[in-house]
Amino acid sequence: MNETIRIDIWSDIACPWCYIGTKRFQAGVREFQKKFPDVEFEIEGHSYELAPDTPTHFEGSEIDFLTKHKGMPREQVEQMLEQMTGMAKAEGITFDFDKLKHSNTAAAHRVLHLAKQQGAYPEVLDRLFRAYFEEGVNMSDPDAIAEVLDEVGLDPEEVRDAFEDEDLGEAVEQDITRARMLGVQGVPFYLINEKYGVSGAQQPEMFASAFEQVLTLEAEGQPED
Repeated sequence: MNETIRIDIWSDIACPWCYIGTKRFQAGVREFQKKFPDVEFEIEGHSYELAPDTPTHFEGSEIDFLTKHKGMPREQVEQMLEQMTGMAKAEGITFDFDKLKHSNTAAAHRVLHLAKQQGAYPEVLDRLFRAYFEEGVNMSDPDAIAEVLDEVGLDPEEVRDAFEDEDLGEAVEQDITRARMLGVQGVPFYLINEKYGVSGAQQPEMFASAFEQVLTLEAEGQPED
């Protein structure tokens, strides 16, 4: 039986399910390790743009984007966001869709790759989630992001530079290309031991069960179904 489980996670900062999924995934890991305390996790985050067609300097809220840019009925959008807010609250997350500034996240993903290089990816991802969904920070604003991430130890100048760093941009594109090759059509998406895929913000017990099933399959040497 393997003592390490590798998890590759594709997510987007502007994806509410990704924020909820992060909390549920972490709870699933804790639940699993109660039963298998000797099993360790190797986790790597990857970039995915849920709405790459978002204008870089879009001015407006989530409701504005979904109604005006996507053509969804306002009543349907408001009901959907109300339900999403309730689900987030159950995970200890506050969504403030009135304050939220819908943003293109391409440049912010470059910052996440900078954080990965510095071993600070989980902390930076969590801080960006909170900044976006709770504090109304625009993910396209390098100065705003630099100020927020100064709180978790990233150098503000390096954060601003990351917005224009083509090497980091290439790393983002490689993540997106790999997701496309895997057939990923939405996030969050979890790839376990580079073979077994789990889609969506599943409940913690589902994650824990999936980890246990993978351990069993790996130990028995069975191929993926």
